[in-house]
Amino acid sequence: MDTNTPAIDPQLRQKLLLAQKNEITEHHIYSRLAKCVKNDQNRQILQQIAADEKRHYEYWRTITGADVKPDMSKARLYVLIARTLGLTFAVKSMEKGEAQAEAGYRQIAQVLPGAEKIAQEEDQHENQLINMINEERLQYIGSMVLGLNDALVELTGALAGFTLALRDTRLIAMVGLITGVAASFSMAASEYLSQRSEEDGQNPLKSSLYTGSAYILTVIFLIFPYLILHNPYLAIAWTMFNALLVIFFFTFYMSVAKDYSFRRRFLEMAGLSFGVATLTFGIGFLVRIFFDIDV
Repeated sequence: MDTNTPAIDPQLRQKLLLAQKNEITEHHIYSRLAKCVKNDQNRQILQQIAADEKRHYEYWRTITGADVKPDMSKARLYVLIARTLGLTFAVKSMEKGEAQAEAGYRQIAQVLPGAEKIAQEEDQHENQLINMINEERLQYIGSMVLGLNDALVELTGALAGFTLALRDTRLIAMVGLITGVAASFSMAASEYLSQRSEEDGQNPLKSSLYTGSAYILTVIFLIFPYLILHNPYLAIAWTMFNALLVIFFFTFYMSVAKDYSFRRRFLEMAGLSFGVATLTFGIGFLVRIFFDIDV
């Protein structure tokens, strides 16, 4: 232990050991993330941050006089997140931890002045992480939002109307699938033509593929309950629950990756989808009565 370091009480020592564990864990996380990226500049920044985290760990070790093992399960988790949800989402999640660590270090700095420099470096890490990311999927996030929103609003509404008008789950699934696939092709074509007329650096073909893919995947997820249930009213209830899940997870992803307001976006998307579904459910009821249809 450093003889120039003031004596620390047991409670503070536990905080320092926790900080030490976090630093060595984040060193391994950033080192592994650096191996996942193809962009040389991004890789160098991640490697530099990993080296800084290791240096922070070494500083805390001179204070505590103890070696601490990293949380390798956490490191593996963040690598998995980066591979599945993208580096941006993983790094933004790490950024939130950096902000918490920075606040904790400023408190410790009142007793240990060396912690102030670490807090400043944690803040620097946050700024670097924000500026370094340039993922293709985020460049085309607008196209995915377009496909996702349209599928949620249009298909939940259509399925709600079909449910009351047709009352046969197989028939509803068939009509819904045809409607959804046709709409996905239409949306993809519209996005392609829209991007062709604009000069914002986006590839029109990629934009259309992102839009169409988001649409068709949402369609399949929403229609799925009609393929396994015989009661159309249970199926529409399950479909609406699936729609809520899609809205929740996509909004959460956007709130982390793009720093959007989760609550506002979630309520907006859910309100539109459920509002249109309720309206078309009523229209299906009126159509059934007006045309005296019994399927």
